[in-house]
Amino acid sequence: MGEQITIRDIAKKCGVGVSTVSRAINNHPDINEETRQLILDTIEKYGYVPNNSARNLKRTESQTIAVLVKGINNPFFADMIRIIEKKIVRAGYSFILQQVEEREDEIETAVMLEKEKRLKGVIFLGGIYTHPEQDFNKLTVPFVVSTVDVTIPESMKNGAAVSIDDMTESKKMTDYLLSRGYRRIALLTAPVDDESIGKCRLAGYLSALRGAGIDPEAGLIRHMPADAQTYSVEVGYRMTRELISSGVFFDCVYAISDTMAVGACRALYEAGIKVPADCGVAGFDGIDIGKYYCPSITTVAQPRSEMSECTVDLLLDQLQGEDARGRNRKTIFPARQIPRESTL
Repeated sequence: MGEQITIRDIAKKCGVGVSTVSRAINNHPDINEETRQLILDTIEKYGYVPNNSARNLKRTESQTIAVLVKGINNPFFADMIRIIEKKIVRAGYSFILQQVEEREDEIETAVMLEKEKRLKGVIFLGGIYTHPEQDFNKLTVPFVVSTVDVTIPESMKNGAAVSIDDMTESKKMTDYLLSRGYRRIALLTAPVDDESIGKCRLAGYLSALRGAGIDPEAGLIRHMPADAQTYSVEVGYRMTRELISSGVFFDCVYAISDTMAVGACRALYEAGIKVPADCGVAGFDGIDIGKYYCPSITTVAQPRSEMSECTVDLLLDQLQGEDARGRNRKTIFPARQIPRESTL
């Protein structure tokens, strides 16, 4: 019978549908383990050889999860991508990584990919949080927005979100710097028109200053240029040099990413300003570069591993028919302040 046996023959012998056999062949998670083993044993017994080209097409078109990253050069995302990819592949899906440029619309990119690749699901890393509901409704597959504090409307059954509370955590960091005696805290933040984490972290900074009775000063708030590589060491360096050149007095630099904080330290060093003796420096994210830089950078550490695991779990729940665990459609993780050598 050998090569002539078809997938329909296998399905009939196992008492299952053709789609169930296909899922077993493609290692799809949505299948009973006993049934999977029965199908695989039957395939081996009768020497059924799947059509490789058809199988590969099926795998590409309908067993693929896309991860769209805005700011792919940011080291913060490196560990997350590694964990997410491993977990997706282990669950039996293919994985594709798509870079989204800073001025690109990540949802439009996802909609295009969904049509081209017949995606099973989408994960967004980075991006903005102000997309209207009708934009998200263009996606017909389950999705999870990760690292951006976005609210998923109750009416939308195919979405979920995972993040920290950027505004609250930024306020806590600014409160900490104020408690250490800093009063002229310069902020290195996102472009003026930012609608993502930069806006939230700026709001937290402003809230802390006002809570301490300090009027925010425009000269201490430095927005990165719209054409800059966002959240990079270079942009932190450039912004701090401009801050120094402006002549405005500051006793601390709070950068909304660790990479920018490292760039700030370099600019301060070149200007003969000692950290932390003359000026404190703080960052955000908790990536390794801040830990091993000299001086090590005070930061807000995001639980990247836990957020990555939760992101994939929420997507898989939806793919397996569960509504993103119902009450957990929006999952907020606590961050952790880590005081280090760069502040007094």
